[in-house]
Amino acid sequence: MNYKKQLSRKKRDKIFELLLKDKASLISVIFLLALILVSVAAPFLPLDGSKTDILHMLESPSSVHWFGTDEVGRDYFARTINGGRISLTVGILAMLMSTVIGITVGMLAGFSGGIVDGVLMRIVDVIQSIPWLVLVTVISIFFKKGLLSIIVVIGFFSWMEIARLVRAEVLSLREREYIQYASFAGVKSFIIIVKHLIPAVMPTIIVSASSGIADAIMTESALSFLGIGIQEPLSSWGKLLQTAQSNLQNALYMAMIPGVLIILTIFAFNKIGNVLRVYWEPRVSEV
Repeated sequence: MNYKKQLSRKKRDKIFELLLKDKASLISVIFLLALILVSVAAPFLPLDGSKTDILHMLESPSSVHWFGTDEVGRDYFARTINGGRISLTVGILAMLMSTVIGITVGMLAGFSGGIVDGVLMRIVDVIQSIPWLVLVTVISIFFKKGLLSIIVVIGFFSWMEIARLVRAEVLSLREREYIQYASFAGVKSFIIIVKHLIPAVMPTIIVSASSGIADAIMTESALSFLGIGIQEPLSSWGKLLQTAQSNLQNALYMAMIPGVLIILTIFAFNKIGNVLRVYWEPRVSEV
């Protein structure tokens, strides 16, 4: 027990050391924590992004309206915060869905091998041969537009990469002596996967999951920008970009604010993935 505590303490110290060395990672962690905290607290804050005020349309950022107002006088700060909450929700839930599918397929293909591996990988090849954004766009047309639909569409068609990564790791791991000995000793495959394989591929899963959130946010933003993603009365950062198109000359901030936040969030999730990887795999020395 003391050994486990010491190992955990060493991992935490390694993370803090890396964060102090890499300022970009430290800033990314702080930014994401602040973003998640504000998003969780948004429903309880006095932020009303639906109240219109035609007397204060397209006002520039000020002390009254920190991010200005939109084309119908709504507070743009409130709409940006609420939009960030929707974008994060889509990113996290779509990532969870794609990660579960990817791990399941990758584990099954890598551990089983043979015909099962061949069939599953051919399915992955077929799906990946279609341009992903085109595939998601076409499929989303047949779904009822809404938050749940966009999560399902993105999550269900973004698991192929993690499946390939997990499969590659498992193909290597199953040749290890302790895995072969466990199989020879009659240990059930499910126990081997849960106790040995999943912990071993966890660093890969962590990095892929963090990248998956960033990819899901980007995809949702693209679909909403095209008008087939999040629909009113909900709004995401992508939806805000879409509505900002007609006011670029008069209110450039309407496009810049959500656009910058999307870029920063995607960058931060990619950096945080490497930070989390250090906790699971302390041999990693670079963030």
